[in-house]
Amino acid sequence: MTTPQDLLFVALDVPADRPVEQGDLSLALAAAELLDLLVAQEVTLRDDVIVPVSGHLTGDPMLDKAAASLIRAEPYESAEDWLWRRGDGLSAAYRDELEHTEPSGSGLRQLFRRADRSVDRIDSDARRHAADRWARHEPLLVGLASALGIEEPEHEEAAAHAEDDKVDDRVAVVLAALGEALTELEAVRQRRRIEEDAFDNVWRAP
Repeated sequence: MTTPQDLLFVALDVPADRPVEQGDLSLALAAAELLDLLVAQEVTLRDDVIVPVSGHLTGDPMLDKAAASLIRAEPYESAEDWLWRRGDGLSAAYRDELEHTEPSGSGLRQLFRRADRSVDRIDSDARRHAADRWARHEPLLVGLASALGIEEPEHEEAAAHAEDDKVDDRVAVVLAALGEALTELEAVRQRRRIEEDAFDNVWRAP
């Protein structure tokens, strides 16, 4: 059970201000992988540059794929470049992985294929693990979800948990890179909408 997997369940189960775009989710999943690799001491950060420090397997297939895709020669790669490269199609990759491991009817298909929050969802160890981290206001998960427009959970012991598990500078670098990438992606969407509207107006003109 990894942070990317937990983020998927939070995106499925917790209401957001707006539907989570798959491109946004893919970037956030790549950030979650990077955070897990930092925690596992598979990589470190030199400013905002990802420096591999270990070639050990993590035991999780998706994280091992992420580690295997790291650039291991200087000048290495910035955190934001990693998000764009690794994040390409990543939400679909996690969908395929979890659809094979989660019980039928768990709701993952609805997350990716249609906005339907009325579907009955089967409980599972993975879903309970994600819900527990979310309820404990776990900083990594909350930071990633907040970037996607998912509100922080209300928890009377949130401050105590946050104090016990402080977000260090490396996490702040990853979350900042995610914020910049999400902003850039939204700017691309807006430009496309403007171009499409302009094209439609040309054809509507008498």
